[in-house]
Amino acid sequence: MERPIDGARYILHCVSVVRRGEGEAMQTCDVAVIGLGLMGSAALDALLSAGVDALGFDPIGPGDNRGSSHGSCRVFRRFNFENDNYTDLSDAALAGWKRLESDSGETILIPSPVLEAGRPGSPMVAASRAAALAKGHADPAWSAAAANREFPAFALPADWDVVVQDGGAILKAEVALRITRSRANERVFPEAAQIDCRPDGVLVRTKTRDIFARQAILALGPWLGRALPKIAPMLEVTRQAVGWFSAARPESVSPDRFPLFILERGPNDIVYGFPDFEQRGVKAAPHNHGPKVDADDWDRPATDAELMQVGNALAQLVPGAAGPIVDRDICLYTNTAPADHRPDKGQEFIIDRWPNSRLIVASPCSGHGAKFAPAIGEKLARLAIDPTYQVEPFFQLSRYSAFA
Repeated sequence: MERPIDGARYILHCVSVVRRGEGEAMQTCDVAVIGLGLMGSAALDALLSAGVDALGFDPIGPGDNRGSSHGSCRVFRRFNFENDNYTDLSDAALAGWKRLESDSGETILIPSPVLEAGRPGSPMVAASRAAALAKGHADPAWSAAAANREFPAFALPADWDVVVQDGGAILKAEVALRITRSRANERVFPEAAQIDCRPDGVLVRTKTRDIFARQAILALGPWLGRALPKIAPMLEVTRQAVGWFSAARPESVSPDRFPLFILERGPNDIVYGFPDFEQRGVKAAPHNHGPKVDADDWDRPATDAELMQVGNALAQLVPGAAGPIVDRDICLYTNTAPADHRPDKGQEFIIDRWPNSRLIVASPCSGHGAKFAPAIGEKLARLAIDPTYQVEPFFQLSRYSAFA
């Protein structure tokens, strides 16, 4: 049947059945998406848009504080210091976010410059500048003095390296998640699901139903290693403290006068933040990894000690934004260990088919993955739809010798 959902039109196939025995029938679908954070919801949205009979499963709804996709906002950067490969992915994601805005009539991206700064010779700043220049973009390098004049909340040291990139935005993550979930409508089951791999598909079991899927996408974030123990040694789940600070000079931290920022004070000492676009204070957090945690045992409020690094960084470098902590949160990063077969430094994404199965895995993308969700969702949908499609090698499991 054809049904309008939030301005988009999906072709939803009638549910088919397979016979299990006399008088019994099991619901089936082409693709089951297990885990509906930003990545899984984007994959489900792409599948439904392509007319695929797909269903989604997740007991965690929008607004829930568990997982890696909760919270109101994320940073969108067009130029990425982490790896040259991500800039093209940013461009594809930007087009996806714009389509979602057009379909829904809601704002998902609030344009904002991105200021990145660090001590002389900062690897982060150099890599961000190189990413922009590689795309033929104008040189984004600024002097610290120019940055301090343009953004009066800042007091960057005169000898620091600085770039100010355009093409950035505040990604309203909670809005994006709500929209993509609502577009799927009755195709989402708010239940935990277990999987049982079969030669011809995947049996998805919840408390209320069994569904046989020809393929399944696992977008489980910090829970992926629990579902697939073989991948657990390659993953690290960490607790990341986030704070909102009452600005010393509120007029200097409004979105028209204050950029998104990432500041590298030294090795393993990176702080990022947002303008006060919610009248909630300046959101800021450390980007370096916090303590390792279990995905189900981490939900304690961020402490003053965990946010001390951030407060000190604001007092030193962004005094207009420095002030008391007025709110706090915790999110989870799930990152990869360095690869050994096709070596990388770790903290890269995994987007690939699981060997000898009908499974597709999408994780971990934490730390800087949220902005790419529409592009990653399209890749996951293509992996499910087109058996000839392969993702780029730097996303593949085969970069690890355990999967090579």
